Amino acid sequence: MIVQSWTDVLVGSLQNLWMGFASFVPSLIAALVILIIGLIVAAGLGALVQKIFEAIRLDTFLEKLGLKPYFDRASLKLRASYFLGRLVYWFIVIAFLLAAVNSLGLYALAAFLTSVLNYIPNVIAAVLIMLAAVVLATFLRRIVTASVMGAKLHAAHFLGSLTWWSITIFGLLAALTQLDIAAAIIQSIVTGFIAMLALAGGLAFGLGGKGYAEHLMNKLKDRTEPQ
Repeated sequence: MIVQSWTDVLVGSLQNLWMGFASFVPSLIAALVILIIGLIVAAGLGALVQKIFEAIRLDTFLEKLGLKPYFDRASLKLRASYFLGRLVYWFIVIAFLLAAVNSLGLYALAAFLTSVLNYIPNVIAAVLIMLAAVVLATFLRRIVTASVMGAKLHAAHFLGSLTWWSITIFGLLAALTQLDIAAAIIQSIVTGFIAMLALAGGLAFGLGGKGYAEHLMNKLKDRTEPQ
């Protein structure tokens, strides 16, 4: 009787295991089919997006804006069309992977993939912010350098570089804020930097304009005094 009961327990356990596996196989096959379709769709749309931006010569346009030297310094190639194509590719892959994971009932992994999908727009926005900052910084550097040189003043290139770095750093801080990377620290840095500029400007104006302010006060005093 004892042997028979142990045999029944073992057979029942194996039957339950087999039934669970048999019921899981259709979901696994469906998930694999969804993932394969997703890879095919992602590869097609990613290549299409890349071809579209290559057709409109996005990389050439960015090179004309003067961005290529900065990529060369970082040992990187300016391939914005390829980057956008791969971004679309991975977005679609993660979306189909999320559908496949949901079909398997892996809800914790599905929640993680959902957060990744929700974060991708922040990455796109941060890239656009940084790109706009570099383009604006390059444009204003040329204007500042040409204006200072036209006025025959010194340190034209220094002022141009200072303009470029100031705008680029602010763009970097804005991009990091968009990515929600140490947002509180970045806000403190920006607030402190603005306060430093205000204090420096106040001191410079106060010390530099002290003599002129005294002259104006004496002149006003002379006019108000009775003759």
